[in-house]
Amino acid sequence: MGSISLARVFTRALYGMEAPLVTVEVCLASGLPAFTVVGMPQAGVREARDRVRSAIQASEFTFPRGSKITVNLAPADLPKHGARYDLAIAIGILAADGQLSESAVVSREFYGELTLNGELRGVEGMLPALLACRREAREAVIPLDNLAEAQVIREQQCVVGESLRDVVEHLSGPHKLPLVKGETTDHHVYPSGDLADVIGQEQAKRALVLAAMGGHHLLFVGPPGTGKTMLAQRLLGLLPPLTDEEGLEVAAVRSVANFQHRLERPQSWLQRQLRAPHHSCSAAALVGGGSPPQPGEISLAHKSLLFLDELPEFSRHVLDSLREPLESGQVSISRAGYQAKFPARFQLICALNPSPCGQFDGTLTSARASPDQISRYLSKLSGPLLDRIDMQVAVPRQPEVLKQQHQQLPAQSPQLRQQVAQVRRSQIQRQGCLNSELKTAELARFCRLEADEHAFLVAAIEKFELSHRAYHRILRLARTIADAANAEAIETSHLAEALGYRALDRLLQQLRSL
Repeated sequence: MGSISLARVFTRALYGMEAPLVTVEVCLASGLPAFTVVGMPQAGVREARDRVRSAIQASEFTFPRGSKITVNLAPADLPKHGARYDLAIAIGILAADGQLSESAVVSREFYGELTLNGELRGVEGMLPALLACRREAREAVIPLDNLAEAQVIREQQCVVGESLRDVVEHLSGPHKLPLVKGETTDHHVYPSGDLADVIGQEQAKRALVLAAMGGHHLLFVGPPGTGKTMLAQRLLGLLPPLTDEEGLEVAAVRSVANFQHRLERPQSWLQRQLRAPHHSCSAAALVGGGSPPQPGEISLAHKSLLFLDELPEFSRHVLDSLREPLESGQVSISRAGYQAKFPARFQLICALNPSPCGQFDGTLTSARASPDQISRYLSKLSGPLLDRIDMQVAVPRQPEVLKQQHQQLPAQSPQLRQQVAQVRRSQIQRQGCLNSELKTAELARFCRLEADEHAFLVAAIEKFELSHRAYHRILRLARTIADAANAEAIETSHLAEALGYRALDRLLQQLRSL
């Protein structure tokens, strides 16, 4: 070996939802024996020295003891976190020492954490790295733990190894690792439970179907035990399957979030979810945070549902952190020298009991709490947040339902699911998005009102003292109601029904009048 020997190996960092390329440059030079890692490595990366040394020796390869080893992770201005660089560093050392040829590593990318005995462990954020690697037409070498993530991608060039020895034999010998084949199918598993399980509550069921058709945010208002949670859970079974592109977005977020689902079937990565965080969760848990930033519940609910039960029990600060993501469909998390963006195009489903006493049947006289107590309880819900919720549906107690003998009803969700899919397709064909995603500038074109309908809506807005944002929300919802009726134009009856889903606004107006 000469005085200096160099090798370059490729891998990728994890930066939010991005996977920037990292070049692992290894230099073996004469001098006092040392092992140094540079290039802004964090603590977990610096500890790779001990893991890599032990893994190389345990795999019966030669570790260059009499050399000064310098590992540079370029670019140097990009922070490096975690143990995802272990395999790339080990391969770089073996290549620089001549135990691997440079041609064997130049067209590949390497990922994985090494154990002390040379086995490979999975790392988070593998899916964004694989997608970026596919664009560069390189072969990716990954741990077995990340197999399910790799199988989500239909077309790729990826191999899976269980140990450092497996990878080295794949690079230099006849024992080639098999290529990973995408195993995604068109089969979609719908959640158990049917809308027919909910007895009564016909208006709430109607609102649930409309919310599924237009992607509208929904708030259930009513006392405990009236079916609010059950209704929210049934919404997941009314939504159509994700497209391939949407499924990859959802799977990428879960990959970055370091979920312990690496050994699941690929189909489980491509399903919609109902995320239901407890009301004690922090803003960082809901929106995302940490160092490095990690996605929160709203990003894990991307293209899916976020259910917040007992809404006033959440901190006002936590709830107000939802306002910007509800408008933009993404969340930006900033730290010192670090900024990450995560997708957050979720559908919000909320439930609350307006009275802190737990008893409320639709009128202030039915509650044990005073109007002042109810006002203070609901004050945690800011006006801007409520303006971003399209539908507020009353879910009252229905004593007459209890008097009827329960009987098994035919399933409703499969038929309703077909109607939802049909209405959604018509919206996409007409305007390229769901009605809830229409921009303000597009409302004049797709939600145009005649003079009489416009006068009716303006009068209602003034009567209920609603904001301009609520005006636009009502227009979008009325457009969905018209689509459900297969109507070309929005009629007064559609506006009247949309205005009927303002239960909390009516209650707040009563409280203000006292």
